[in-house]
Amino acid sequence: MPHTPEPPADHTAPVTADDVTRAVRLAVATLRGAPDDADWSAKAGGLEWDCWETGEHLADDLFAYAAQLGPEHPPLDGVVPFHWVSRTPGGPANVTLADPAAGPAGLLQVVEACGALLTAMVATTPPTVRSHHGFGASDPEGFAAMGVVETLVHTYDIASGLGIGDTWDPPAALCARVLHRLFPDAPTDTDPWPTLLWATGRGELPGRARLTSWRWYGAPRAES
Repeated sequence: MPHTPEPPADHTAPVTADDVTRAVRLAVATLRGAPDDADWSAKAGGLEWDCWETGEHLADDLFAYAAQLGPEHPPLDGVVPFHWVSRTPGGPANVTLADPAAGPAGLLQVVEACGALLTAMVATTPPTVRSHHGFGASDPEGFAAMGVVETLVHTYDIASGLGIGDTWDPPAALCARVLHRLFPDAPTDTDPWPTLLWATGRGELPGRARLTSWRWYGAPRAES
């Protein structure tokens, strides 16, 4: 999808439920543009998973982040104990799996539906709520930012595997805000989208080698 120029925006502004919706809709629109004969069994970019597995993993991330905010008393010591299973040896362990008979259109509908669940939970959960994540107990804004990052980078992985990587160029302002929220050590003098790819181990920046390990920081900045 061609990049849409945006007016200057405050990169420190909160990440919102609307941002989750926007990221997921842009991602789904881009992946729906893949050729009908695109091979969803191809490796997703630099991942070991294929494009289909990565799409299911993305949907599951969005679902799981929504689920962490769901209980009356969200867990602070672990994830909500769903039963995760891998469809293939070495594949991602998921709760949500798409019906292969529904094809790529069905898989993308699953991604869209799980994105809507996260949007709804972020929009309706009080900002004082905290819930467990392995990279730091987080608030609804943090889970929104995590969902956006998962969407942006896994769409990059899938689009690369499908041969349409050059069509995916997410909004710079959105990338800048999730970088600010989750990656406090990321450079701020480089373009936000390449910087997000660098911060998640997917690219290089001038003077900075590709990361071989990485993490984000989910806790609100005032608490980290």
